[in-house]
Amino acid sequence: MKIEKIVLRKMKVTFKTPFETSFGAMAEKHFILAALHTKDHVGYGDCPAFASPWYSEETTTTGWHMLNDFLIPILFSQGEINHPEELAEPFSQIRRNNMAKSALDCALWDLYAKERNITLSQALGGTRDKVETGISIGIQESPDALLKAVDQFMAEGYRRVKVKIKPGKDIKYLEAIRKRFGDIMLMADANSAYTLKDIDLFKEMDCLGMIMIEQPLSHDDIVDHAKLQAVMKTRICLDESIHSVDDARHAIELGSTKTINIKVARVGGLTQAKKVHDLCAVHDIPVWCGGMLDTGIARAHNIAIASLPNYKFPGDLPASTRYWHQDLITPPITIDKNAMVEVPARPGIGFDLIPEIVDKFTYEKKEIVR
Repeated sequence: MKIEKIVLRKMKVTFKTPFETSFGAMAEKHFILAALHTKDHVGYGDCPAFASPWYSEETTTTGWHMLNDFLIPILFSQGEINHPEELAEPFSQIRRNNMAKSALDCALWDLYAKERNITLSQALGGTRDKVETGISIGIQESPDALLKAVDQFMAEGYRRVKVKIKPGKDIKYLEAIRKRFGDIMLMADANSAYTLKDIDLFKEMDCLGMIMIEQPLSHDDIVDHAKLQAVMKTRICLDESIHSVDDARHAIELGSTKTINIKVARVGGLTQAKKVHDLCAVHDIPVWCGGMLDTGIARAHNIAIASLPNYKFPGDLPASTRYWHQDLITPPITIDKNAMVEVPARPGIGFDLIPEIVDKFTYEKKEIVR
């Protein structure tokens, strides 16, 4: 693959309804779309870093800077690229900035599959033609409001419910779901809102039979999570703590987790996501695919990686209509009555961009020619 041109777009889309986590509420989603052009094909990737650095150190502004001033020059310096994994070593000289790296890595994987006329899932080694999705529900004003939201999404076909929690909006909310809906697949996502001082609260949660509790403690911790996991039956899932294969290895060796949420962008792209998946498979640690409140391009990459065999839990791969009045891809992503999403059968990511929607969402554009 010889990249002749790269087009970057800063983009913004408004949520149908604001999405609230322990960090705060979001009304708009900022992201960067990267399009890598060869003579015959275009590959697409997404840097989903938010406008503010509350999930990670990256933002839309820093991602734009890293892509323009460092990562794209490194990519162009490689000449012809035979496989996306070849970019991992030259990119390693740049510390972190994984979401910016992910935009180019994912676009290269899309190109690689298109040039070989195979699906992205096939290129990655996927084994499924459908993947199961779950719903992620932001923090609600009251248990009654949460029950109403769960009822709505289960009526749409979702079977796994992930509930965002924070101190004061946690155990009573989760207990209300159990009382109303019985033995559904339920999990809680704390986004690092608690400490080990809350261990008695987590022991209460341990009685609810949840499939996991995601990132309850500090965003950069693996030591305290090991202490919490040691006293709980419920799986502790690590998210923000895992940025690399080494992070995953350390967490597994310490006993800090029984499952890992692999967010493609958080670990630096599909190349690194596949490596984390493979490491976890060796250690019998099942994984699942998280998202960044994504639009269609990033979700297409997530669907492809979730088709690998050690993705054992439903992922955050909702329908296009979950967050957006209009997604930027066609056909839209849909779920069936069993909460399954089809893995596209067309080459590459398997979706086309809608040019007028892409232009509508774009507020800054730059073309970089080799």
